[in-house]
Amino acid sequence: MPRPPAGTPNARDKLLDAALSVIRAKGYSATSVDDLCAAAGVTKGAFFHHFRSKEALAVAAADHWSETTGGLFASAAYHRQTDPLDRVLGYVDFRRSLIAGEVCEFTCLVGTMVQEAYDAHPDIAAACGRSIFGHARTLEADIAEAMERRGMAGGGWTAAGLARHTQAVLQGAFILAKAGGGPDAAVEQIDHLKRYITLLFEARPGEGLPS
Repeated sequence: MPRPPAGTPNARDKLLDAALSVIRAKGYSATSVDDLCAAAGVTKGAFFHHFRSKEALAVAAADHWSETTGGLFASAAYHRQTDPLDRVLGYVDFRRSLIAGEVCEFTCLVGTMVQEAYDAHPDIAAACGRSIFGHARTLEADIAEAMERRGMAGGGWTAAGLARHTQAVLQGAFILAKAGGGPDAAVEQIDHLKRYITLLFEARPGEGLPS
């Protein structure tokens, strides 16, 4: 079957795009196939032509989320910084700049789904894990280079661990926003993350955070 012209989404693409917004707003369990079809403007027949179940769509949506957001981050201006630490801090600033609009508009699809699916839907949980940990790995090279430039290897922590920590803070920030804190609660935690990373790199080699 020939693909539609570039820029013209087919039913599958429309359903995936709908999943990004509807599931973030309602959660995975509360989202029905009917909700997704209505948001995408397609029939249930079209849905089941492309996906055997809502779970199958959720797995595909997690991968679609990674592809969509991956392009956004890959083209971000912070990559143009010459100092690797500036690139890491620029990443944090960029994440802060994305906190805008309603909570469901800036929170994370895969973080939303995995909180519901981690035990009941292992395929969804695995897809969400690939997305979150895969995104964390995109930060590792800059963190490792910043550590090397500052002679920080062997200080009791790793570039991979700090990269994962950034995602733990961000996902926690989204939970606080959903719990009623709104965007200000998320921004507050991202600001703390930037302060933490700055202090961590100000510590002398082999030491922890300054007292």
